[in-house]
Amino acid sequence: MAVNLLLGLQWGDEGKGKIVDVLSGDYDIIARFQGGPNAGHTLIFDGQKHVLHTIPSGIFNKTALNIVGNGVVIDPVIFQKELYKLSKYNIDVASTLLISRKAHLILPTHRLLDAASEAAKGSAKIGSTLKGIGPTYMDKTGRNGLRVGDLELDNWEEKYHRLTAKHLGLIDFHKVDLTYDLKALEAEFFQAVDQLKKLTFIDSEAYINEALKNGKTMLAEGAQGSLLDIDFGTYPFVTSSNTTAAGACTGLGVAPNKIGEVFGIFKAYTTRVGSGPFPTELFDENGETMSRVGHEFGATTGRPRRCGWLDLIALKYAVEINGVTQLMMMKGDVLSGFDSIKVCTAYLYKGKEIKHLPYSIESEDVSPVYTDCKGWKEDLTGMTSKEEFPSELNDYIAFIEDFVGVPIRVVSVGPDRKQTVLI
Repeated sequence: MAVNLLLGLQWGDEGKGKIVDVLSGDYDIIARFQGGPNAGHTLIFDGQKHVLHTIPSGIFNKTALNIVGNGVVIDPVIFQKELYKLSKYNIDVASTLLISRKAHLILPTHRLLDAASEAAKGSAKIGSTLKGIGPTYMDKTGRNGLRVGDLELDNWEEKYHRLTAKHLGLIDFHKVDLTYDLKALEAEFFQAVDQLKKLTFIDSEAYINEALKNGKTMLAEGAQGSLLDIDFGTYPFVTSSNTTAAGACTGLGVAPNKIGEVFGIFKAYTTRVGSGPFPTELFDENGETMSRVGHEFGATTGRPRRCGWLDLIALKYAVEINGVTQLMMMKGDVLSGFDSIKVCTAYLYKGKEIKHLPYSIESEDVSPVYTDCKGWKEDLTGMTSKEEFPSELNDYIAFIEDFVGVPIRVVSVGPDRKQTVLI
């Protein structure tokens, strides 16, 4: 059986959590393959809002197994808080939530090191969520990280203290004013670790491949977005993991020939949280309208998202590097009311018009070339089929499909799981 992937194609916050929740009933297994609690996957149903950070977005589907893969980094403290919020929904996490032994752990000093490193950068900071993600992946590639499987070993606390000592030395090296109470942080951490150890740890790559041999279906859920990929994103303003399709193979232990459909999620416009280049960013009333109507605030940090017109050059790039087979357009309803909608269809790169994503998209190198599309006035939030859509929206969808060469199969017309139109 093939593994289907669901990925963000912009700078994250595309609405992946909602779509995983909508699709989860079609799969036996939902698996997160990278990232950590810097992710914020928002699900809205039955009038309630749920935000998940590490736990896969299929957790509310009580018939699916949810796996946190080896490519994920886990903060036991944040994980415990997520579990607590789920406790009132009678979800049997002991049997429906499985954790890879090879997933790395975020320690309290990882978060402190993240804060120290960001403070030391001053105005050149990258906009980290300060969740300790980057330092944890640095320890992973530096081959001295602490993994979930280590918690089953007798000497795991010895490993913890050895790594913490290293971190404290690095924090001192940054020479920034950082106030913290490590004993209090550690007390909270060790208590959360005790709770984490009550869950089921698995050798996930063996478990997943055996499940596939037995005919089980699986959806791999990514975090962040393709333009934040450590290799293919807008480096250095990126996350610390591979958010693209290749990351699903290394983050779960599945071979490339096991990958089936690749669902690519994008907004009808573009947003970005934190620092970094953003060619189509708006600083006018149009950008303010997108932010207000779209409630554009980070699910993890609460930071306001920067808003701009849809960038088809960047979207086509993400489609190509991921091998996207189906597109899903989110927040189409947010664009209702615009007389005209601009779409970036080329860049002026150092004075020359190009139609690919260059090495640098900093504002001094790149400016967007726009094509105007006619807007629509209708309220989309109650619509349930493409036939109900205004003709201008259907034209907008067709324009995007023609440019990137991939069909749009889903249009989201509101935040609730029911406001999802299959086309």
